[in-house]
Amino acid sequence: MSLPAIAIANLAFRWRPADAFCLKLANATVDAGKSLFLHGPSGSGKSTLLNLIGGVLLPERGSVSLLGQPLGEMSASRRDAFRADHLGFIFQQFNLIPYLSVLDNVLLPCRFSARRARRVSEPAAEARRLLAGLDLDPGLLARPAAELSVGQQQRVAAARALIGRPEILIADEPTSALDAGRQVAFVELLLSEARQAGSAVVFVSHDLRLAAHFDQSLALAA
Repeated sequence: MSLPAIAIANLAFRWRPADAFCLKLANATVDAGKSLFLHGPSGSGKSTLLNLIGGVLLPERGSVSLLGQPLGEMSASRRDAFRADHLGFIFQQFNLIPYLSVLDNVLLPCRFSARRARRVSEPAAEARRLLAGLDLDPGLLARPAAELSVGQQQRVAAARALIGRPEILIADEPTSALDAGRQVAFVELLLSEARQAGSAVVFVSHDLRLAAHFDQSLALAA
């Protein structure tokens, strides 16, 4: 039986020893190719949990294991390399490099990770395929990211996260600036691409209407 893509056990995190724990989570798993919808009020620890899954933070208690490897047993530099090789991120503000073209933004993960570059025979062709699959006009590929609309930037950020077929995809409220119809269309496109790649997805949103599109749901309490 294969190990889950993400396994969390008896997790507890606080920013300082004198503080109360701001996040506690007994157990959670996400299998390869499956999706998790993460929700909760502001201050419930959603972004903190994403940072723990990404290895940016480490828990005070408990463990986070990705692909069978406990993040707490890795050095900081090893976590950085592991993150580049195995995780794709879609940030709420997208974090595109404004002066780079659409195509160059999407190709960035393959420049930071030789593993992701090797997983696609022709990275530029794969970038174009992903952008087409995410319904971005191919005439925009040479345009600087700063010139795109919010919806177009969103698709570029998703393609950047997906290129090189990372085993884990983390999306931090990427649909917050979109209307309801565009939110649903984007989520369906994103999950379709993730399923094709076999990527596990953790998707954060305040909009509970989107939860039905995901395999499982996890609520965090404030």
